Parts: sequence; C-alpha cells; structure tokens
Amino acid sequence: MRLATWNVNSIRSRIDRVAAWLERSDTDVLAIQETKARDDQFPHARFTELGYEVAHHGLNQWNGVAIVSRVGLDDVSVGFPDVPGFGDPAAPEARAIGATCGGVRVWSLYVPNGRTLDDPHMAYKLDWLQVLRTQTAAWRSAEPGLPLALCGDFNVAPQDDDVWDMAAFEGSTHVSEPERAAFRAFLDDGLVDVVRPHAPGPGVYTYWDYQQLRFPKKQGMRIDFVLATPALADRVVGAAIDREERKGKGASDHAPVVVEIDGADVATGSIETIEETA
Repeated sequence: MRLATWNVNSIRSRIDRVAAWLERSDTDVLAIQETKARDDQFPHARFTELGYEVAHHGLNQWNGVAIVSRVGLDDVSVGFPDVPGFGDPAAPEARAIGATCGGVRVWSLYVPNGRTLDDPHMAYKLDWLQVLRTQTAAWRSAEPGLPLALCGDFNVAPQDDDVWDMAAFEGSTHVSEPERAAFRAFLDDGLVDVVRPHAPGPGVYTYWDYQQLRFPKKQGMRIDFVLATPALADRVVGAAIDREERKGKGASDHAPVVVEIDGADVATGSIETIEETA
C-alpha cells in the first residue's frame, strides 16, 4: 500500500494538481491537511471519479483535514477524545480525522502552529500534542500490535538539520525545546519516524515558505511526518518526499511525503520515481 500525507494549502485551489499527482504517483491513501473548506465545499466528486472514498472534516475556511482511500475507508473518527479547543469560548478545530484503510489505522493531523513562543496558541499547540500522545497510547493499549500511522503537518522541526538555518529561527516557534520535547515524546513512546531513514537530512525538507524565494534558495523545513507503530514500521519498505510537487505555478508550500508499506494492498509501480526527486 502506498500511503502519503500532504498539506495542500487549500484543496479547492489545488484540486487539479492533487488529482494529477494521485494518478501519477499511484497513491492508495492520502492524508490531506489544510483543506480550507467546509464539508459541503470539499470536491468529493473529483476523488470518487478517480476511485477514492473520501472522509473530510472542515468547519470553515481555516484548517480542515481529509483522508482519501482506494483500499477501504472504515471506522471514520472526526477528532479524538478530549481534543483541546481554541478561542473564546474554546472550541475544537478541524485538525484531526482518522480511518482504517487497507488494514492500517490512518490519522490525518494538522497540528496547531503556535504563532509565537508567548502566544496563547503555543500553549494550545503543546496541549493538543499532549492529548494526542495520551490518546495514541490508549489506542495502542486497547489494541496491541495496532498498525497505526500518525500522518500530517506537525509544525515542529525536531532536529537542527530540519531547518535551513537555526540562526534564522532563534526565538521562533517550530524549533523551541518545548515543541521538540513534545514531538520526541511520541518517539519515546515507541512510534517510529518511518520517512527519515529513507530520506535523511540535512537539506531534506517538506515545507518552503512562499516568501523570499525560499524554495529556489533551498531554505526549507522538515515539519511533515509519518509516525508509525512498530507493527507498521516493520512493514515500511520505502519512503520519499516528492520535492518536484513544490515546483511550478499553483504549488502548495508543502511537498507530499510518501511511504510504501508491504504486506497490505500494495500499489503497483515503483516509488523510485518519487525518490529521484527527493
């Protein structure tokens, strides 16, 4: 099975690119973040025409997450228990959706940005990650050996070589120790970053800001991940970041991250085409 995650930064603006990429990459399951659409605005028909089932969670023009799958889409969960909210009054945002696809429990996650180190959004971000960690432990305890993948935009660069220049991020979000500690906690709990061994850094990124020509200057960040339980990580036979999809007119500021899983409904074709562009 070929599983991918991609922050598309508006599905309505990029549906043609996403649809073309799905066909070209032969992806079976795609976790999508930042759809920026309500459920009634999401282009369901375009995906069903391509043979995908769709689960989407969107409340307004912000955030929004989805999973599209051609290997089954069962037990859909919108959000997770005790998910924190934000605002006054605090309300849950459209940042998490889960489903079982081809025997794998997949979550599409859009972790809060944090904004600045002293912004209330940073406390929200850390709380959100902590509750997700607690729920992940509960899922694993209830079903030992669960093949689970947490996919998405974590808005954390956990290592120094995950940003183009640490000096440029001094005093900024994404690289602070509390954020990195929150990310490391998932790994300490036994989850595995299944992409990094196949696409090691430095200089391997998943996001490049639109401003100041960050992409052509190769000034990016690695903030999009697939974290898998050992039961699933042992079945990963390849992974890549499709940097080519960040190029050209109308590109998202993130690139798709792709994982090849053996022992499931394995896609035809090869991941080598994507690896060549990583």
